[in-house]
Amino acid sequence: MIDLPERFLARMRTRLGDGFSAFLNSYNSPAARAVRVNTLKLDVQDFARVSPFPLSPVPWEPSGFYVDGEKIGKTVLHAAGAYYVQEPSAMCAVPLLNVRPGERVLDLCSAPGGKGTQLAQKMAGEGVIYLNEINFSRAKILLQNVERLGITNAVVTCADPQTLARCLPGVFDKVLVDAPCSGEGMFKKEPNAVSEWSEHNVAMCADRQAKILNSAASLVAPGGSLVYSTCTFSEEEDELQARAFVAAHPGFALAKEHKLWPHTVRGEGHYAALFESQGGEADYSPRGLKPRADRAALRLFEEFAKQYLNAEFSRIHSVGNKLYSLPSPVFDVPVQTLRAGILLGEVAGGRFTPAHSLAMCLKRGDAAFLELDEPRALKYLSGNVVECPSDVRGWVVASYLGLPLGWCKASGGVAKNHLPKGLRI
Repeated sequence: MIDLPERFLARMRTRLGDGFSAFLNSYNSPAARAVRVNTLKLDVQDFARVSPFPLSPVPWEPSGFYVDGEKIGKTVLHAAGAYYVQEPSAMCAVPLLNVRPGERVLDLCSAPGGKGTQLAQKMAGEGVIYLNEINFSRAKILLQNVERLGITNAVVTCADPQTLARCLPGVFDKVLVDAPCSGEGMFKKEPNAVSEWSEHNVAMCADRQAKILNSAASLVAPGGSLVYSTCTFSEEEDELQARAFVAAHPGFALAKEHKLWPHTVRGEGHYAALFESQGGEADYSPRGLKPRADRAALRLFEEFAKQYLNAEFSRIHSVGNKLYSLPSPVFDVPVQTLRAGILLGEVAGGRFTPAHSLAMCLKRGDAAFLELDEPRALKYLSGNVVECPSDVRGWVVASYLGLPLGWCKASGGVAKNHLPKGLRI
């Protein structure tokens, strides 16, 4: 049993009444573990055939599955972006937004990317999804997950909510706020959440959440939707927060509300509320960034693409010596942006070198794939060269079960490893 704070227990006993004993007993069980299949790369049925562990469906997310086992984030399929490891209760918020391909979507507090990548799957590469994280180091982790899962229509930003609200008022059809919270649903997984808990911290979190929600309200387009979620149980951060938001923003209505408890579902608990904007007229449309590519760099990429790619990339844009394929739209606003769309590669010394993110968004047939069995795939992921047929030359994508792992450059029966050093096992 986890040594839970006495004040927390007293609050939960008052809140739950007869359900308190079952709630307390839930801490005798290990934390539920789950994965979400990345349907941008393969469908659920295909994943079920190759999954390295048994699967049991998560009721509220069609691509979510409970799993058992150690090191579920250390498999070749994980490195290939076939799935995302995610706490099962946390999957309940995204379905409330009913995101569709072609929409403008914002995940306001996105790192490490569980809900943001879940949203991106629903969009199937169409439209644009802004994934924002105020902490730069966490934003870099978010970007790694976006890249691994092969998401092509994301813009990863690092800004505070107030700045985004000033720059992009009323722009997004759907907005998700997975707010920083007191983390009561993380007690099993994160011991620091227990040691840092206090009623004072709950009150501080509730105040910060209200400010974030106030900014989020400004970002929603007329007639759009907003989902607010936490991984905590306190009423101040959940139900009371939702009602305070509606009282302060009469243009929104509370449409749905979910509260998952660890003693009633297989999960550590979560709260999610859906608010719907009551409409009105949009009075602002931000200027879209017009792609501009350096002619010499573009020519080198086109030569590379003609030789090695069977996929087309549009809206190509230069930043320094790097080339990107931008989603549409990308807004031309003064917000720190880590990545917009796909980093195609960079030009140096009169040569174009493809980026890892380009490899990770390719599918079989988009380029030459060097298919590896599991031992050779692990060898590749460790940063080693791998053997290849002697007639294979130039840039090829190392793959496992048809899923890309990264670039190789082949010559003389050997494929030189171009996996970024920071991603090697």
